[in-house]
Amino acid sequence: MQVVIEKYWQIFLNSYVGYWNYLTTEILNPNWRNYFWWLIGISLIAWLLEILLPWRKDQAVVRREFFLDGFYMFFNFFLFSLIGYNAISNVGVNLFSDFLSVFGIDNLMAVNVQSWPSLAKLLLMFILTDFIQWNTHRLLHRIPWMWEFHKVHHSVEEMGFASHFRFHWMETVIYKMIQYVPLAMIGFGLQEFFIIHIVSVAIGHLNHSNVRITYGPLKYILNNPVMHIWHHTKDIPDQHGVNFGISLSLWDYIFRTAYVPDKVRRGTLGFDKIENFPRSFWGQIIYPFKTFLNQRQGQ
Repeated sequence: MQVVIEKYWQIFLNSYVGYWNYLTTEILNPNWRNYFWWLIGISLIAWLLEILLPWRKDQAVVRREFFLDGFYMFFNFFLFSLIGYNAISNVGVNLFSDFLSVFGIDNLMAVNVQSWPSLAKLLLMFILTDFIQWNTHRLLHRIPWMWEFHKVHHSVEEMGFASHFRFHWMETVIYKMIQYVPLAMIGFGLQEFFIIHIVSVAIGHLNHSNVRITYGPLKYILNNPVMHIWHHTKDIPDQHGVNFGISLSLWDYIFRTAYVPDKVRRGTLGFDKIENFPRSFWGQIIYPFKTFLNQRQGQ
């Protein structure tokens, strides 16, 4: 038993060292396969579009809570993993693999796509990942305890590119747990994960930006800022939300959760009683747990 504990403890410690080395290398060595500098570049392009082609012209370039969202962006993209997520998830993956090995299962791969053409692999992964995330996003709105975490993202009252990453760290845990097994069953490589992630970040930044882009007839396939802003609006026809698409709007049109009024009007962003929601980073991070505690105490 002690040997087993030591094994997982070593994985935990090595994950910290490994992620710290990875992060410092990312920052200090810019290249085309570098998440950190891709995030910087995509953010600057999205911000430049907001400056040159603003949709809501009365919104400041450095809008309200701009720096809060900027901190969320780097926290959720990098710091959360450094604090502990990377180490805990590595231990979890190894525990799961060891559990499967008890039943003689070496890995979960059911479909090996490595022999497929590169474009076919990317397309399959993009569609599959987005469909899983669309379903997860719906759960975040429909399951009460998940919604308490998701409120952080919906506390945005002025849309801007950086608000894309204003979300509670528990959302990362929820998304990763739900999509781990389906994606593990298909033999995607690291290159596919990298490309899809960068594309998703770019689309997500644009969807939250203060720009009016619809992509013409492709709006029925690709999510866009005009469609996504209605997801953040209080005045919607369904109490559980609309327009759950992450990168693709396709799922919302197929499953009839799409809502884009013919006449684009200004709507109030947020949710009921948003005025009582904390406005600081730590206040928002603690909020769901305080809510659960109050509910248990019958308050």
